[in-house]
Parts: sequence; structure tokens; C-alpha cells
Amino acid sequence: MALQPTDEVHVMLSSWEWGKYLGDSQLRLMTSSFQRPNPKSCFVEAKVTGHYTNSILATTEAKQKGFDEALLLDMHENVAEGPGANFFYEKEGKLFTAPVGNILNGVTRQTIFELADELGFELEEKFFTPEEVHDADGAFFTGTAAEVAGVESLDGHKFNFSWEDTMGFDLANAYQNRVRKKEYKQFELV
Repeated sequence: MALQPTDEVHVMLSSWEWGKYLGDSQLRLMTSSFQRPNPKSCFVEAKVTGHYTNSILATTEAKQKGFDEALLLDMHENVAEGPGANFFYEKEGKLFTAPVGNILNGVTRQTIFELADELGFELEEKFFTPEEVHDADGAFFTGTAAEVAGVESLDGHKFNFSWEDTMGFDLANAYQNRVRKKEYKQFELV
């Protein structure tokens, strides 16, 4: 064993039944004191085991403080993503999410971009702070295990609309329809 590349590789695959990772209830989030890794420190766009330590620390902190999940910031104090999911918020009829570069550009995230376009929802990638999210109309996480999970509040600030009245709710339904019918487009992962 060494901390350098090797020519010999061993792979093990496992599978098991797993329900929705974040459940079916809306989530109460807190801004974590832990940050996403600096993109110059590792490949943040890769889904590698080592990144999960950061996620475990953030989720543990949130649960110990009475929240359901954490929201991590980048090194500039902008919202990055959740411990295991991408983050979107809605304000005044428009969706926002963090740009790639400091987040994992998830397949479910890409599907939400596609569905938002099909539904005529305007979606913008931009940097934003937790304070901008506090007054949002709605928010949600996306991920392979999370699917599309509604968020009720961030740092105790409840969102302006009920989940059922948000674009996130419509996207969650469209996503479930797409998954059940197995209607996928091929994505180029970069």
C-alpha cells in the first residue's frame, strides 16, 4: 500500500435496495461551518470516496444541532452544495444554482436543467450567499440518491411558498415521470 498511483487495481461492486436518501419530508437545512474542498486541493468534480469525509462532518454537525441536513459553502462563502446533493433555489419565478467549478456536476442536476428547459422555467448558474437564499420562494436538493428533495428552510428562515406551489415541486414530479418512463438523454460528463 502506498499513496501513489499503481498499475494493479482491485474493484468490488455491491448493490442493495435503498429508499430515497433524504426521505419524503421537506428538509430543514443549516449553513455548515464546514466548506466544500478548494478546487485546487483535489478534483471536486469527481465523485471520489475521500470527499465523503467532508460530507459526513457537515451532516453530523447539522443533525447534532437539530437540523435535517447541511448546506456547504465554497472558499468564498458562496453556497456550493449539500453533503450529497446539488442545491437549487427559486426567487420571483426564476431558478438559481451554483456554477460548476466547486461542485459535482451531478447527472440529476443535469436532468433538472433539461426538465426546466422543457417546462419553460428560467434557470441561472451564479454565485450566491446563504443570505440570498433566506428570502427565497422555495429550494430543493437534487442527486442520484436524493432524487428531488424539497427544502422547507435554511438557518430557520422558512421559504415564502409552500412546497406544492414551487417550480421545485413541478420539477420533482417531472423528474419522477422521466425516471419511471426511463426517458433519458445522454449527458457528456466533463
